[in-house]
Amino acid sequence: MISMDTRIIIFDFDGTLADTRQIIVKTQQQTMHELHLPVPTEQESMATIGLKLRNCFLALCPSLTDEQADECTSTYQRLFAENKPLYPPVLFPHVGETLEELKRRGFMLTIASSRSSVSLHELVQELGIASSIDFIIGADEVEKPKPDSEPVLLTLKALRCRAEEAWVVGDMPVDIQMGRHAGVRTCAVTYGNATKEQLAAAKADYFISDMQELLQII
Repeated sequence: MISMDTRIIIFDFDGTLADTRQIIVKTQQQTMHELHLPVPTEQESMATIGLKLRNCFLALCPSLTDEQADECTSTYQRLFAENKPLYPPVLFPHVGETLEELKRRGFMLTIASSRSSVSLHELVQELGIASSIDFIIGADEVEKPKPDSEPVLLTLKALRCRAEEAWVVGDMPVDIQMGRHAGVRTCAVTYGNATKEQLAAAKADYFISDMQELLQII
């Protein structure tokens, strides 16, 4: 069980709290098609989820110039807004009630994501979990995104918590690596965009297949 000194739980968003796989994959593919670049497969696209948006396209097409990477980013953002009604993000099962219960038990709940802070705040409101979340940090608010420790360290500083009081919960190796680099405990969800084998290779401390299992760990 999590020791009694735990005060804060830092969640990833895409693939951990919300199922956004379809809209992300479709939008990436449409972006690359529109810009006459090699269109990734679903698996290739999924492998980039968790990276800062610009870095997703650089991972898919390393030969991109800075100008092309910027164009991919702006095109993606336009298409994402157009695609939201067609492929609406939804919470994974038991996420809403688990967040409410964790909040009731006195934990501080935050989100550290490679998504932009504007998009994060919009989605958190739209999905009805804003009242459970104490702090949000997006990729535009850090100099060094995941897997660097900066998102966690800035969160801890803002909420005056120590690393030994914190956990990171995420679905991608970069989430686990971010937590490990910051010296916090980590929990990997296996229902997201990475395999359990990939998460084990990242050395997650715990694994859950449903968000409500987090209540059993605490």
